[in-house]
Amino acid sequence: MAPKKKLLILASKLGYQTRGFFEAAEKLGIEASFGTDRCHKLDDPWADGALPLHFENPQAAAEEILRQLRKDPPDAILALGDRPTATAAYAALALGVPGNPPEAVEICRNKLRQREVLRAANLPVPDFFAFDIDEDLAHVLPRVKLPCVVKPLALAASQGVIRTNNREEFERAVLRIRAILTSPEIQAARDPLAARLLVESYIPGREVAIEALLEQRRLRVLAIFDKPDRLEGPYFEETIYVTPSRLPQRDQTSLRDCAERAVRALGLVTGPVHAEFRINEEGPWVLEVAPRPIGGLCSGTLLFGPEKISLEELLIRHALDLGGSDLEREESASGVMMIPVPRSGIFERVEGIEEAERVGGICNIRITARLRDYIAAWPDGSSYLGFIFARADSPERVEASLREAHAKLRFIFSPRLPVEHPATRKMPAEGRD
Repeated sequence: MAPKKKLLILASKLGYQTRGFFEAAEKLGIEASFGTDRCHKLDDPWADGALPLHFENPQAAAEEILRQLRKDPPDAILALGDRPTATAAYAALALGVPGNPPEAVEICRNKLRQREVLRAANLPVPDFFAFDIDEDLAHVLPRVKLPCVVKPLALAASQGVIRTNNREEFERAVLRIRAILTSPEIQAARDPLAARLLVESYIPGREVAIEALLEQRRLRVLAIFDKPDRLEGPYFEETIYVTPSRLPQRDQTSLRDCAERAVRALGLVTGPVHAEFRINEEGPWVLEVAPRPIGGLCSGTLLFGPEKISLEELLIRHALDLGGSDLEREESASGVMMIPVPRSGIFERVEGIEEAERVGGICNIRITARLRDYIAAWPDGSSYLGFIFARADSPERVEASLREAHAKLRFIFSPRLPVEHPATRKMPAEGRD
Protein backbone atom coordinates (compact mmCIF):
# COMPACT_ATOMS: atom_id res chain seq x y z
CA MET A 1 0.00 0.00 0.00
CA ALA A 2 1.34 3.45 -0.95
CA PRO A 3 2.02 5.76 2.00
CA LYS A 4 -0.55 8.43 2.72
CA LYS A 5 0.05 11.86 1.27
CA LYS A 6 0.83 14.40 4.00
CA LEU A 7 -0.52 17.94 4.20
CA LEU A 8 0.58 20.68 6.60
CA ILE A 9 -2.07 23.33 7.26
CA LEU A 10 -1.01 26.65 8.80
CA ALA A 11 -3.80 28.62 10.47
CA SER A 12 -4.79 30.77 13.40
CA LYS A 13 -5.60 28.78 16.51
CA LEU A 14 -9.08 30.35 16.48
CA GLY A 15 -9.66 30.15 12.72
CA TYR A 16 -13.03 29.00 11.36
CA GLN A 17 -11.61 27.09 8.40
CA THR A 18 -9.50 24.33 9.94
CA ARG A 19 -12.37 21.89 10.51
CA GLY A 20 -13.43 22.01 6.86
CA PHE A 21 -9.91 21.27 5.64
CA PHE A 22 -9.43 18.49 8.18
CA GLU A 23 -12.70 16.84 7.13
CA ALA A 24 -11.77 17.12 3.43
CA ALA A 25 -8.35 15.57 4.15
CA GLU A 26 -9.98 12.68 6.03
CA LYS A 27 -12.35 12.08 3.10
CA LEU A 28 -9.39 11.91 0.71
CA GLY A 29 -7.34 9.66 2.99
CA ILE A 30 -4.77 12.42 3.53
CA GLU A 31 -2.68 12.71 6.68
CA ALA A 32 -3.24 16.32 7.80
CA SER A 33 -1.27 18.13 10.49
CA PHE A 34 -1.48 21.70 11.70
CA GLY A 35 0.77 24.58 12.64
CA THR A 36 -0.90 27.38 14.61
CA ASP A 37 -0.06 30.51 16.55
CA ARG A 38 -0.81 28.94 19.93
CA CYS A 39 1.34 29.49 22.99
CA HIS A 40 4.38 27.21 22.85
CA LYS A 41 4.42 26.97 26.65
CA LEU A 42 1.10 25.12 26.80
CA ASP A 43 1.12 21.36 26.35
CA ASP A 44 -1.13 20.85 23.30
CA PRO A 45 -4.18 22.65 24.77
CA TRP A 46 -6.44 21.65 21.82
CA ALA A 47 -5.18 18.05 21.74
CA ASP A 48 -4.56 18.16 18.00
CA GLY A 49 -0.77 17.84 17.99
CA ALA A 50 -0.32 21.16 16.17
CA LEU A 51 3.08 22.83 15.96
CA PRO A 52 3.17 26.10 17.93
CA LEU A 53 4.50 28.81 15.61
CA HIS A 54 5.10 32.58 15.68
CA PHE A 55 3.68 33.84 12.39
CA GLU A 56 4.89 37.38 13.12
CA ASN A 57 8.40 36.05 12.39
CA PRO A 58 7.80 33.89 9.29
CA GLN A 59 11.40 32.91 8.63
CA ALA A 60 11.90 31.70 12.21
CA ALA A 61 8.54 29.88 12.05
CA ALA A 62 9.61 28.18 8.82
CA GLU A 63 12.89 27.13 10.46
CA GLU A 64 10.88 25.57 13.29
CA ILE A 65 8.78 23.64 10.77
CA LEU A 66 11.94 22.42 9.07
CA ARG A 67 13.44 21.38 12.41
CA GLN A 68 10.34 19.46 13.44
CA LEU A 69 9.40 17.90 10.09
CA ARG A 70 12.67 17.49 8.22
CA LYS A 71 12.66 13.69 8.77
CA ASP A 72 9.01 13.31 7.80
CA PRO A 73 8.19 16.30 5.58
CA PRO A 74 4.74 17.11 4.21
CA ASP A 75 3.99 16.79 0.51
CA ALA A 76 2.27 20.18 0.47
CA ILE A 77 1.53 23.20 2.67
CA LEU A 78 -1.66 25.29 2.74
CA ALA A 79 -2.04 28.60 4.59
CA LEU A 80 -5.43 29.78 5.86
CA GLY A 81 -5.78 33.49 6.58
CA ASP A 82 -3.27 36.25 5.89
CA ARG A 83 -0.80 35.86 8.75
CA PRO A 84 0.46 32.31 7.98
CA THR A 85 1.01 32.89 4.25
CA ALA A 86 4.62 34.07 4.52
CA THR A 87 5.53 31.22 6.87
CA ALA A 88 4.04 28.78 4.35
CA ALA A 89 6.11 30.27 1.54
CA TYR A 90 9.41 30.10 3.45
CA ALA A 91 8.65 26.58 4.70
CA ALA A 92 7.69 25.33 1.23
CA LEU A 93 10.96 26.68 -0.16
CA ALA A 94 13.00 25.05 2.61
CA LEU A 95 11.23 21.70 2.28
CA GLY A 96 11.26 21.67 -1.52
CA VAL A 97 7.49 21.48 -1.97
CA PRO A 98 5.37 23.67 -4.26
CA GLY A 99 4.72 27.18 -3.00
CA ASN A 100 4.80 30.85 -3.85
CA PRO A 101 8.08 32.79 -3.76
CA PRO A 102 8.48 34.26 -0.25
CA GLU A 103 9.21 37.71 -1.64
CA ALA A 104 5.89 37.68 -3.55
CA VAL A 105 3.95 36.68 -0.44
CA GLU A 106 5.72 39.31 1.68
CA ILE A 107 4.61 41.94 -0.85
CA CYS A 108 1.00 40.73 -0.61
CA ARG A 109 1.02 40.87 3.21
CA ASN A 110 2.14 44.51 3.23
CA LYS A 111 -0.69 46.75 1.97
CA LEU A 112 1.73 49.58 1.19
CA ARG A 113 4.24 47.42 -0.68
CA GLN A 114 1.44 45.74 -2.65
CA ARG A 115 0.15 49.16 -3.71
CA GLU A 116 3.64 50.21 -4.82
CA VAL A 117 4.20 47.07 -6.90
CA LEU A 118 0.79 47.24 -8.56
CA ARG A 119 1.18 50.93 -9.37
CA ALA A 120 4.61 50.28 -10.89
CA ALA A 121 2.97 47.64 -13.12
CA ASN A 122 0.36 50.21 -14.27
CA LEU A 123 -2.48 48.43 -12.49
CA PRO A 124 -5.43 50.65 -11.48
CA VAL A 125 -5.01 51.37 -7.75
CA PRO A 126 -6.13 54.31 -5.59
CA ASP A 127 -3.72 57.16 -4.90
CA PHE A 128 -1.99 56.40 -1.61
CA PHE A 129 0.66 57.24 0.95
CA ALA A 130 1.62 55.93 4.37
CA PHE A 131 2.70 57.57 7.63
CA ASP A 132 3.84 56.53 11.08
CA ILE A 133 1.14 56.21 13.69
CA ASP A 134 2.85 58.74 16.00
CA GLU A 135 3.58 61.30 13.28
CA ASP A 136 2.29 64.85 13.86
CA LEU A 137 -0.96 65.15 11.90
CA ALA A 138 -0.05 68.74 10.98
CA HIS A 139 2.59 67.20 8.71
CA VAL A 140 0.22 64.56 7.35
CA LEU A 141 -2.87 66.61 6.51
CA PRO A 142 -1.38 68.58 3.58
CA ARG A 143 -0.93 65.25 1.74
CA VAL A 144 -4.52 64.10 2.25
CA LYS A 145 -6.94 64.25 -0.68
CA LEU A 146 -10.55 63.96 0.47
CA PRO A 147 -12.58 61.83 0.54
CA CYS A 148 -10.12 59.15 1.57
CA VAL A 149 -9.90 55.83 3.38
CA VAL A 150 -7.54 55.37 6.34
CA LYS A 151 -6.49 51.83 7.19
CA PRO A 152 -3.87 50.09 9.34
CA LEU A 153 -1.17 48.17 7.50
CA ALA A 154 -1.30 45.36 10.06
CA LEU A 155 -4.97 44.35 10.27
CA ALA A 156 -7.44 42.42 8.09
CA ALA A 157 -11.20 41.91 7.69
CA SER A 158 -11.72 45.70 7.41
CA GLN A 159 -10.81 46.20 11.07
CA GLY A 160 -9.78 49.82 11.60
CA VAL A 161 -10.70 50.85 8.04
CA ILE A 162 -12.50 54.22 8.04
CA ARG A 163 -13.66 56.59 5.29
CA THR A 164 -13.25 60.30 6.02
CA ASN A 165 -14.74 63.24 4.13
CA ASN A 166 -13.16 66.23 5.88
CA ARG A 167 -10.23 67.21 8.07
CA GLU A 168 -12.08 66.67 11.36
CA GLU A 169 -13.21 63.17 10.39
CA PHE A 170 -9.66 62.32 9.32
CA GLU A 171 -8.21 63.39 12.67
CA ARG A 172 -10.88 61.43 14.59
CA ALA A 173 -10.29 58.36 12.43
CA VAL A 174 -6.54 58.41 13.09
CA LEU A 175 -7.10 58.68 16.83
CA ARG A 176 -9.57 55.78 16.73
CA ILE A 177 -7.22 53.58 14.72
CA ARG A 178 -4.37 54.44 17.08
CA ALA A 179 -6.50 53.20 19.97
CA ILE A 180 -7.17 49.92 18.14
CA LEU A 181 -3.51 49.37 17.27
CA THR A 182 -2.30 50.09 20.80
CA SER A 183 -4.86 47.75 22.41
CA PRO A 184 -3.45 44.71 24.23
CA GLU A 185 -5.10 42.34 21.73
CA ILE A 186 -3.29 43.88 18.75
CA GLN A 187 -0.02 44.47 20.57
CA ALA A 188 0.08 40.79 21.53
CA ALA A 189 0.46 39.91 17.82
CA ARG A 190 3.79 41.81 17.75
CA ASP A 191 3.30 42.80 14.12
CA PRO A 192 5.89 45.39 13.03
CA LEU A 193 3.40 46.81 10.55
CA ALA A 194 1.17 47.97 13.44
CA ALA A 195 3.16 51.22 13.62
CA ARG A 196 1.98 52.58 10.24
CA LEU A 197 -1.25 53.73 8.59
CA LEU A 198 -2.16 53.81 4.90
CA VAL A 199 -4.20 56.61 3.33
CA GLU A 200 -5.97 55.90 0.02
CA SER A 201 -8.25 57.96 -2.15
CA TYR A 202 -11.83 56.74 -1.94
CA ILE A 203 -12.90 54.88 -5.08
CA PRO A 204 -16.66 54.93 -5.72
CA GLY A 205 -18.41 51.98 -7.31
CA ARG A 206 -19.51 48.44 -6.59
CA GLU A 207 -17.27 46.06 -4.68
CA VAL A 208 -16.68 42.49 -5.84
CA ALA A 209 -14.45 39.57 -4.86
CA ILE A 210 -12.77 36.94 -6.99
CA GLU A 211 -11.95 33.45 -5.78
CA ALA A 212 -9.33 31.83 -7.98
CA LEU A 213 -6.71 29.12 -8.23
CA LEU A 214 -3.26 29.49 -9.75
CA GLU A 215 -2.38 26.38 -11.76
CA GLN A 216 1.07 26.43 -13.37
CA ARG A 217 1.03 30.24 -13.23
CA ARG A 218 -2.37 30.39 -14.99
CA LEU A 219 -5.15 32.06 -13.02
CA ARG A 220 -8.36 30.06 -13.07
CA VAL A 221 -11.30 32.07 -11.73
CA LEU A 222 -13.55 29.84 -9.62
CA ALA A 223 -16.17 32.48 -8.80
CA ILE A 224 -16.90 36.19 -8.99
CA PHE A 225 -18.85 37.33 -5.94
CA ASP A 226 -21.08 40.39 -5.99
CA LYS A 227 -21.35 42.35 -2.75
CA PRO A 228 -24.86 43.82 -3.12
CA ASP A 229 -24.58 46.05 -0.04
CA ARG A 230 -22.93 49.28 -1.14
CA LEU A 231 -19.78 49.57 0.97
CA GLU A 232 -19.49 53.35 1.10
CA GLY A 233 -18.34 53.85 4.68
CA PRO A 234 -17.66 55.25 7.14
CA TYR A 235 -16.84 51.61 8.02
CA PHE A 236 -16.51 48.64 5.69
CA GLU A 237 -17.91 45.59 7.47
CA GLU A 238 -18.73 43.08 4.74
CA THR A 239 -22.08 41.32 4.70
CA ILE A 240 -23.43 39.51 1.62
CA TYR A 241 -21.49 37.58 -1.05
CA VAL A 242 -23.50 36.20 -3.99
CA THR A 243 -22.36 34.23 -7.04
CA PRO A 244 -22.66 34.08 -10.01
CA SER A 245 -22.11 37.78 -10.56
CA ARG A 246 -24.88 39.90 -12.05
CA LEU A 247 -22.37 42.31 -13.61
CA PRO A 248 -22.42 42.65 -17.41
CA GLN A 249 -20.16 40.16 -19.15
CA ARG A 250 -17.79 42.91 -20.31
CA ASP A 251 -17.23 43.92 -16.66
CA GLN A 252 -16.61 40.32 -15.64
CA THR A 253 -14.09 39.95 -18.46
CA SER A 254 -12.27 43.12 -17.39
CA LEU A 255 -12.18 41.89 -13.78
CA ARG A 256 -10.66 38.57 -14.84
CA ASP A 257 -8.05 40.36 -16.92
CA CYS A 258 -7.23 42.77 -14.09
CA ALA A 259 -6.87 39.90 -11.62
CA GLU A 260 -4.56 38.03 -14.01
CA ARG A 261 -2.35 41.11 -14.45
CA ALA A 262 -2.25 41.79 -10.70
CA VAL A 263 -1.24 38.23 -9.82
CA ARG A 264 1.47 38.29 -12.46
CA ALA A 265 2.80 41.67 -11.23
CA LEU A 266 2.96 40.41 -7.64
CA GLY A 267 4.90 37.29 -8.63
CA LEU A 268 2.45 34.65 -7.35
CA VAL A 269 2.69 31.29 -9.11
CA THR A 270 0.53 28.65 -7.42
CA GLY A 271 -2.34 27.94 -5.04
CA PRO A 272 -5.49 29.77 -3.94
CA VAL A 273 -6.00 33.49 -4.56
CA HIS A 274 -8.63 35.76 -3.01
CA ALA A 275 -8.84 39.23 -4.55
CA GLU A 276 -11.01 42.29 -3.89
CA PHE A 277 -11.93 44.98 -6.43
CA ARG A 278 -14.03 48.07 -6.93
CA ILE A 279 -15.58 48.54 -10.36
CA ASN A 280 -17.08 51.72 -11.82
CA GLU A 281 -17.39 53.45 -15.19
CA GLU A 282 -13.58 53.59 -15.43
CA GLY A 283 -13.27 49.80 -14.98
CA PRO A 284 -11.89 47.65 -12.15
CA TRP A 285 -9.62 48.95 -9.36
CA VAL A 286 -7.47 46.55 -7.34
CA LEU A 287 -8.10 46.73 -3.60
CA GLU A 288 -6.30 43.60 -2.42
CA VAL A 289 -4.79 40.35 -3.68
CA ALA A 290 -4.06 37.61 -1.14
CA PRO A 291 -2.47 34.15 -1.71
CA ARG A 292 -5.02 32.29 0.40
CA PRO A 293 -8.60 31.00 0.14
CA ILE A 294 -11.69 33.01 1.04
CA GLY A 295 -11.98 33.51 4.79
CA GLY A 296 -14.38 32.50 7.52
CA LEU A 297 -16.91 29.85 6.53
CA CYS A 298 -17.66 31.55 3.20
CA SER A 299 -16.16 28.66 1.24
CA GLY A 300 -19.43 26.85 1.98
CA THR A 301 -20.99 28.77 -0.91
CA LEU A 302 -18.84 26.94 -3.48
CA LEU A 303 -19.33 23.35 -4.66
CA PHE A 304 -17.64 21.69 -7.63
CA GLY A 305 -18.39 18.90 -10.08
CA PRO A 306 -21.20 16.34 -10.13
CA GLU A 307 -20.20 15.12 -6.67
CA LYS A 308 -20.43 18.70 -5.32
CA ILE A 309 -17.08 18.59 -3.59
CA SER A 310 -16.08 21.47 -1.32
CA LEU A 311 -13.58 24.22 -2.05
CA GLU A 312 -11.40 22.71 0.69
CA GLU A 313 -11.28 19.38 -1.12
CA LEU A 314 -10.57 21.09 -4.44
CA LEU A 315 -7.62 22.99 -2.92
CA ILE A 316 -6.19 19.86 -1.29
CA ARG A 317 -6.48 17.98 -4.57
CA HIS A 318 -4.59 20.78 -6.30
CA ALA A 319 -1.91 21.09 -3.60
CA LEU A 320 -1.17 17.36 -3.63
CA ASP A 321 -1.67 16.89 -7.38
CA LEU A 322 -4.37 14.28 -6.81
CA GLY A 323 -6.40 15.12 -9.89
CA GLY A 324 -9.93 16.49 -9.85
CA SER A 325 -8.93 20.08 -9.12
CA ASP A 326 -10.18 21.09 -12.58
CA LEU A 327 -13.84 20.47 -11.72
CA GLU A 328 -16.18 23.33 -12.61
CA ARG A 329 -18.31 25.14 -10.04
CA GLU A 330 -21.89 23.97 -9.60
CA GLU A 331 -24.22 26.12 -11.71
CA SER A 332 -26.84 27.03 -9.10
CA ALA A 333 -26.70 30.47 -7.50
CA SER A 334 -25.41 30.61 -3.94
CA GLY A 335 -24.48 33.13 -1.32
CA VAL A 336 -23.53 33.82 2.25
CA MET A 337 -24.23 36.58 4.71
CA MET A 338 -21.52 37.27 7.23
CA ILE A 339 -23.83 38.30 10.06
CA PRO A 340 -22.91 41.87 11.02
CA VAL A 341 -22.41 43.03 14.60
CA PRO A 342 -25.13 45.63 15.33
CA ARG A 343 -23.42 47.03 18.42
CA SER A 344 -20.51 46.27 20.72
CA GLY A 345 -21.34 44.37 23.89
CA ILE A 346 -21.59 41.04 25.68
CA PHE A 347 -23.30 38.54 23.38
CA GLU A 348 -26.12 37.05 25.48
CA ARG A 349 -28.23 35.05 23.03
CA VAL A 350 -29.81 34.90 19.58
CA GLU A 351 -33.51 34.46 18.94
CA GLY A 352 -35.44 33.51 15.82
CA ILE A 353 -33.08 30.89 14.37
CA GLU A 354 -35.79 28.28 13.68
CA GLU A 355 -37.95 30.91 11.98
CA ALA A 356 -35.01 32.07 9.86
CA GLU A 357 -34.13 28.50 8.87
CA ARG A 358 -37.62 28.06 7.40
CA VAL A 359 -37.07 30.82 4.84
CA GLY A 360 -37.03 29.40 1.33
CA GLY A 361 -33.54 28.92 -0.07
CA ILE A 362 -31.79 28.94 3.29
CA CYS A 363 -29.64 25.84 3.68
CA ASN A 364 -27.67 26.56 6.85
CA ILE A 365 -27.24 29.09 9.65
CA ARG A 366 -24.10 28.91 11.76
CA ILE A 367 -23.72 31.13 14.83
CA THR A 368 -19.98 31.19 15.49
CA ALA A 369 -19.76 33.89 18.19
CA ARG A 370 -19.51 32.46 21.68
CA LEU A 371 -22.14 33.33 24.27
CA ARG A 372 -20.97 35.68 27.04
CA ASP A 373 -18.02 36.88 24.96
CA TYR A 374 -17.50 40.57 24.31
CA ILE A 375 -18.03 41.26 20.60
CA ALA A 376 -16.80 44.55 19.13
CA ALA A 377 -18.60 46.16 16.21
CA TRP A 378 -16.68 47.58 13.26
CA PRO A 379 -14.29 49.35 12.93
CA ASP A 380 -13.00 48.19 16.33
CA GLY A 381 -13.80 44.51 15.81
CA SER A 382 -13.17 41.93 13.12
CA SER A 383 -15.31 38.90 14.08
CA TYR A 384 -18.77 38.19 12.73
CA LEU A 385 -21.66 36.73 14.71
CA GLY A 386 -22.03 33.87 12.26
CA PHE A 387 -22.94 32.92 8.70
CA ILE A 388 -26.19 32.42 6.77
CA PHE A 389 -26.03 30.28 3.61
CA ALA A 390 -28.53 30.16 0.75
CA ARG A 391 -28.96 28.45 -2.63
CA ALA A 392 -31.57 29.17 -5.29
CA ASP A 393 -32.12 29.33 -9.03
CA SER A 394 -30.94 32.94 -9.33
CA PRO A 395 -28.65 35.42 -7.53
CA GLU A 396 -31.65 37.66 -6.89
CA ARG A 397 -33.46 34.89 -5.00
CA VAL A 398 -30.33 34.08 -3.01
CA GLU A 399 -29.92 37.68 -1.91
CA ALA A 400 -33.61 37.98 -0.99
CA SER A 401 -33.47 34.78 1.10
CA LEU A 402 -30.39 35.95 2.98
CA ARG A 403 -31.97 39.31 3.81
CA GLU A 404 -35.27 37.76 4.88
CA ALA A 405 -33.57 35.21 7.13
CA HIS A 406 -31.33 37.84 8.71
CA ALA A 407 -34.36 40.06 9.45
CA LYS A 408 -35.85 37.25 11.56
CA LEU A 409 -32.76 36.94 13.80
CA ARG A 410 -32.58 38.97 17.00
CA PHE A 411 -29.23 39.30 18.73
CA ILE A 412 -29.29 40.24 22.39
CA PHE A 413 -26.34 42.12 23.90
CA SER A 414 -25.62 43.56 27.30
CA PRO A 415 -23.14 46.39 27.89
CA ARG A 416 -19.66 45.59 29.09
CA LEU A 417 -18.80 47.24 32.38
CA PRO A 418 -15.82 49.60 32.15
CA VAL A 419 -12.56 48.05 33.27
CA GLU A 420 -11.29 49.73 36.40
CA HIS A 421 -7.56 50.26 36.65
CA PRO A 422 -6.07 48.39 39.64
CA ALA A 423 -4.44 51.56 40.93
CA THR A 424 -7.82 53.29 41.31
CA ARG A 425 -9.85 50.32 42.51
CA LYS A 426 -11.32 50.81 45.98
CA MET A 427 -10.89 47.93 48.39
CA PRO A 428 -13.80 46.84 50.59
CA ALA A 429 -13.40 47.97 54.19
CA GLU A 430 -12.40 44.50 55.44
CA GLY A 431 -9.72 44.23 52.78
CA ARG A 432 -7.87 47.45 53.47
CA ASP A 433 -4.60 47.72 55.44
